[in-house]
Amino acid sequence: MDITHLIQLANDSGGTLYLMLLLLLVALTVIIERTWHLSSMEEGGTQLIAMIRRGEEKANGFNLSDKLAQLPHARLFDVLQHEPVNASHEEMGSHLEEAIMHEVPTLDRTLWILDTVITLAPLLGLLGTIIGMFNAFSVLSDAQNSSSQITGGIAEALIATASGLFIAIIGLVFFNGLNTRVRIVLHQLETIKIMLVNRHDKLATSTTSRARVELIQSGAKA
Repeated sequence: MDITHLIQLANDSGGTLYLMLLLLLVALTVIIERTWHLSSMEEGGTQLIAMIRRGEEKANGFNLSDKLAQLPHARLFDVLQHEPVNASHEEMGSHLEEAIMHEVPTLDRTLWILDTVITLAPLLGLLGTIIGMFNAFSVLSDAQNSSSQITGGIAEALIATASGLFIAIIGLVFFNGLNTRVRIVLHQLETIKIMLVNRHDKLATSTTSRARVELIQSGAKA
């Protein structure tokens, strides 16, 4: 099967094979971009959770590298840095939850394109097959054409359906995988939120205790 025959098949499908090639390129672009982006988010989130567990916070908060500072998780650390020490547990959690809600749309961005490709590719394939079937049965108008020409035309027309199903299968596998990565990143954000709230409470408690000790010592000196 040479390139000339492939072009002929694409033309016989009414041009739908050209559209499916475009859909395949779009799907691969989204898959590669989102896989790399979500993998970086997941890896960075794991590092941040480990940093909190090790207790690497300074007096002015956590020192994040430039790479980690670009992650959605870093917005939660910004909230912690600007939150008053005497903020309540509910207030702190509410502010962190608000920061998470602002970052959620960036996680599954462009995944709707992949979802559209999964739905559209089989339909385009079916349309291309129907057009190809019209071309295959058109040979019946000529009595000199044999039945083998008809069956051969039908077989070639089914290539459009097979192509559409192939694209949809690839897209569906990666779509489910990317959705799983999105859920993992969301779980990381919720985990960091709870960890920061708990450590903020400890910091507030220790600050209050130090203030009381200083007040008692100043009173004793007086």
